[in-house]
Amino acid sequence: MVHVYNCHPFASQQIVQVEQEPGLVCCGGGALFVVATGGCKVEAYSVEQEGCPLICRFATMGTVRSIQHSKIGDYLVTIEEKNSATYLRAYTNWRYQAEEKARVGVRLLGHLLRGASVRGGVQMEIIEIPLSERPVAMACCSVTGDLLVGCENTLVLFTLRRQNQQNLQSQSQQNLQSPWPNAQQPSSHSQGQTSSSNQNFSALDFERSVIVHVPKITPKQVALCVGYVAVQAELEVLVLKLETPSESKTLDESSDTSKIADHLEDQTDFLLIPKHQELLGDRAKDCDIPVSIEKTGLEDKGQYTLSYVLFRRFTPEFFQGCSVEETQLHSLQLYPLFTSNQSVSTDRPACVFCFFSLPTAGYLYSLKGGVELLSAYQYPEKVLEAVLTDHLLHVITKSALQCFTVRCAAVAARIEDPYIDTTMKACPPSSLEVCALRMQLFIGLRSVCVYGRHVVLLSTADTETPEETERSTQRRGLELKEHTMLTGIFLAVGIDPATTPALESFLSRPFL
Repeated sequence: MVHVYNCHPFASQQIVQVEQEPGLVCCGGGALFVVATGGCKVEAYSVEQEGCPLICRFATMGTVRSIQHSKIGDYLVTIEEKNSATYLRAYTNWRYQAEEKARVGVRLLGHLLRGASVRGGVQMEIIEIPLSERPVAMACCSVTGDLLVGCENTLVLFTLRRQNQQNLQSQSQQNLQSPWPNAQQPSSHSQGQTSSSNQNFSALDFERSVIVHVPKITPKQVALCVGYVAVQAELEVLVLKLETPSESKTLDESSDTSKIADHLEDQTDFLLIPKHQELLGDRAKDCDIPVSIEKTGLEDKGQYTLSYVLFRRFTPEFFQGCSVEETQLHSLQLYPLFTSNQSVSTDRPACVFCFFSLPTAGYLYSLKGGVELLSAYQYPEKVLEAVLTDHLLHVITKSALQCFTVRCAAVAARIEDPYIDTTMKACPPSSLEVCALRMQLFIGLRSVCVYGRHVVLLSTADTETPEETERSTQRRGLELKEHTMLTGIFLAVGIDPATTPALESFLSRPFL
């Protein structure tokens, strides 16, 4: 006998009480970060305690347009706007605002790497990250803590550097001794008090390591994971891999890139219509997107080489309930997975997966050990956002949260034990079809993020913005006009669409 149970992946739910209307949310480090509408204040709530109590709140230097949290380094990075200018900033030691310490330090990128002294003790710091182009997207590596920033035609990689308290004190003493040799040094007693009070303090900084030029693609989203770099445009996804082998290979790579660029310049007189394209592994270098690298790091002596991993292009067309304008990729994600005998802090992940989604379909690729399409997801309705986890894929529509199974664990299990299929135990194949779990209804869903076993949803009572309402009203008017016109044409030739179900279904589709 087979018993069928109604599966529900969620044990409970709770509403987080916030003081102001939330505009953006992200989570990480056991905290939920809420940016109020208007974007100049961030509130942090604990998701690991009952009732989600407030941890701290702090003001930002501009209007926050995008925010992300890095698990490594426990820092926040934001894209902010102020006075018609766009800025990239990192907020470190933000937890010290919970102790109502009002002091906040502001410094430039690379300030600590150049041996600057740290004064004033432990405090929240804002790191200004200057860029030559306007930042449009960013991503943090969940394994190394490095930062990837997508600009209009470039990708900039920043390496995370950590300085502990002892190194900072030694650097500070050297800086004080070298320019003023006769100055009085602080006593050992005061130094002991400072080190004991700030024993666990470590300062973070970033080094601009490499710039990747992608002139043929405009980033909408980017992702980063232990050398894998992914960039997503409206209908294109490109995955690259940065490595640091010998210098000769780098020169060969740059020469190949120039040849591709010259070949594309010869075709500028032709009108090229993009088509569906999927290039995996070494074949991805045959795509029409030339890539070149520019090393800018001051301390890292390694030479970066670049290789193509995956390229996928979609053609704009009519999907279920989606117009051409709405047919855009979203939810780009590079997801690492470790086996049980690996250490997250020292080892590289056994598997790296790449996920991206269209409004009606999602695609999951495995990148390590050969690039292959692991699963393709077909959604029953238009999906706004999706988040991949170890065992589930969470997707949201305007009115529902739905979960799908994933086969990432099956890939990792076979890497850990290639002979797992025995008479005593077995593992389902990674090629097994995915299935949907129970759908949970909500009102006005806007975004979704995941931390551990917590799924955080942002919803609003007004399900449509004024721009969306005006656009949908215009679309309905055009659909009614074209339906009336086509019906009149069929009636003029003696055909009544109402008597033919297939013809009536054909006329119900939007054509404009």
